[in-house]
Amino acid sequence: MNLQGKNLTFNEFNFHKEILKGVKVAGFREPSPIQEIVISIISDGKDLVGQAHTGTGKTAAFGLPIMNKIVNGEIERALVITPTRELATQVSDELYHLGRFAGIRTITVYGGVGYGRQIALINKGVQVVVATPGRLKDLYKKGKIDSFNPEVVVLDEADEMLDMGFLDEIKEIFEYIPQNRQTLLFSATIPEPIKALADTILTDPQFISVVGEDEGTTNNEIEQSYCVINESQRDEAIVKLLETEKIKKCLVFCRMKREVDRLSEHLQALGFNAKGLHGDLEQMERDEVIRAYRRNQIQIMVATDVASRGLDVKKVTHVFNYHIPFDPQSYVHRIGRTGRAGKSGKAITLVTTGEFKELQRIKKEVGANIKLATISVDGRDGNSVADFDKVEEMVREVDIHKDAVGFIDTMEDMDYHEFVERVVTLLLLNNKSDSPLIGYDQESVNSMLEEYRDEQKVARQNSRKRKRR
Repeated sequence: MNLQGKNLTFNEFNFHKEILKGVKVAGFREPSPIQEIVISIISDGKDLVGQAHTGTGKTAAFGLPIMNKIVNGEIERALVITPTRELATQVSDELYHLGRFAGIRTITVYGGVGYGRQIALINKGVQVVVATPGRLKDLYKKGKIDSFNPEVVVLDEADEMLDMGFLDEIKEIFEYIPQNRQTLLFSATIPEPIKALADTILTDPQFISVVGEDEGTTNNEIEQSYCVINESQRDEAIVKLLETEKIKKCLVFCRMKREVDRLSEHLQALGFNAKGLHGDLEQMERDEVIRAYRRNQIQIMVATDVASRGLDVKKVTHVFNYHIPFDPQSYVHRIGRTGRAGKSGKAITLVTTGEFKELQRIKKEVGANIKLATISVDGRDGNSVADFDKVEEMVREVDIHKDAVGFIDTMEDMDYHEFVERVVTLLLLNNKSDSPLIGYDQESVNSMLEEYRDEQKVARQNSRKRKRR
């Protein structure tokens, strides 16, 4: 069913004062629609199936009531399962910042790193574990975290886990978790396999859907493009975009706060008027950065997604995605910082071939017309046939040749405007940029995509073979 919120404030949820302090420092003003609806349901201990996108405040919607239960001694441990390492880190960071004043400890558990520290912290009693399915299943299966018995379990981005083939791992994980638990399942879509999973792991759940009429669509006034790069080219690409685009004020979105710190410092060292904004800044410092940005004292704000939530700044001409966002709704929120009040704006996203799945999902779900672009290293747009400023300067400064009028007379059979257009075209072609480009052209992208799909197909086949063994 669809539920409507009642314009509550966070004070009305009777959160512990240290939880409310975390909410205030995080910059939350009023609950989002999903927060208004699900916080009370979770606080009452009911199981829940929630249909909502990331970027709608979902993490705080389940995180705040869970951490409030921990502070009040109602529960001791909670588990959040996410499909990817990146999302796990993002969720863990947000929960840490919301609960830090209450002394709530969080840990991110994922593969690709050693087991030792993760096992030690879990067994030591960290209250909130945010984990990816593969590593979590391994830890349970090997008996490394037998003492970890969460009273609340959140399955986040369930449909994404389905797409990534994690459903069997999820089912196995729940065999290790006590039955007397509260279970919360969140998913952007609810296909049949997710419904079947919900029937298996949840008990008499509340079903809610928070999808606004305009949610998931982008502003037609925003010109959207993407540039396919190698991972090592991100910094160079952002610098060239900042140098070549006609920017009045812009936002550069990063996934992690450490990326914000590093990139903002890098840009400052190159002479750009840039500042960073993320959840680790004290409230006074955050307010100071936002005020300076609004007053045009800062031209470039490098930020995590915290800046796309509730940040109302006028005259933002450009949004750059240093990394593609985790989900379509975050993309909508990010680029929605430009193209406001009837003004046009530009949004440019940097992607690698490995991130094409996310890009295609965004294009499909938000109906966005996102075009491929390249960036010329010497500053000219790689999609342009020439340096227009240079051609304009040549035309204005050239001395008129003595034979020009006679030549024009010989072309009297041609329409005058057609004649001018053809001459200008010759000028542009002769001044075509042959500079090296950042970003692959369409032919190269198509070839890399085909190669990437083949690699993924082989990986899936090998994975299925291993499971059969």
